[in-house]
Amino acid sequence: MFIKLIEFIGTAIKGPLEETGRIILLQGSVFKWIARRPFELRNIAKQMLEIGVNSLPVVLITAVFTGMVLALQSYTGFKRFGAEGLVGSVVALSMTRELGPVLAALIVTGRAGASMAAEIATMRVTEQIDALETLATNPVKYLVVPRFLSGIIMLPALAVISDIVGIIGGYFVTVVLLGTSSTSYMKATWDFLEVEDIYNGLIKAAFFGAAFTLISCYKGFYAKGGAEGVGRATTGAVVISSMTILISDYFLSAWLF
Repeated sequence: MFIKLIEFIGTAIKGPLEETGRIILLQGSVFKWIARRPFELRNIAKQMLEIGVNSLPVVLITAVFTGMVLALQSYTGFKRFGAEGLVGSVVALSMTRELGPVLAALIVTGRAGASMAAEIATMRVTEQIDALETLATNPVKYLVVPRFLSGIIMLPALAVISDIVGIIGGYFVTVVLLGTSSTSYMKATWDFLEVEDIYNGLIKAAFFGAAFTLISCYKGFYAKGGAEGVGRATTGAVVISSMTILISDYFLSAWLF
């Protein structure tokens, strides 16, 4: 009975440990090739367009309504204590420290992460990656490095836009709809918001960008089993990336703030 329990535990943790090891090896390979010529500038620009620009509409919509609902709920709670003037500080700090980077990362993971996992997985099951190796083109250098760099660059940019739009959404609800003083909202925002809050939020966003691109590329890179394998890789990329973002957000918050 005890031996069967040990076997069950070993079987349960074997898969996650193997995947963790392969991700670490892929990360090491990315760092190995990231500074080597030739630099795939056109490919990097293409991935920046896919990850950043094409994700902008959904990030904007999510950010503005997040700021609006955050302002509405904060106003409702603070009104009981006569502290409506602090709504601006709550919206600004929440967006820059947490909601801006995290929501942008989750949205881009669901859109661009799934796309890159499906694309690379399709290349794997159709043996296009093997063809790249036959042509003396390193697949990590050609496929993973541009996406990794684009994620690190574009996620902080999207987080900044998300912060600004969320604060504007909170301003609209607090000032225009609820009739609070515009001066009070802006003063609370500037008095309590510090450069360190924005800077640390950008560090989070860069980490999330690196994490979701690496995991998405990994799931696609090691896909197998035809069309069904592509579906599994895409689903796994989104689920594991989202969990990694949310779990790491706590530890980054504890370290940075």
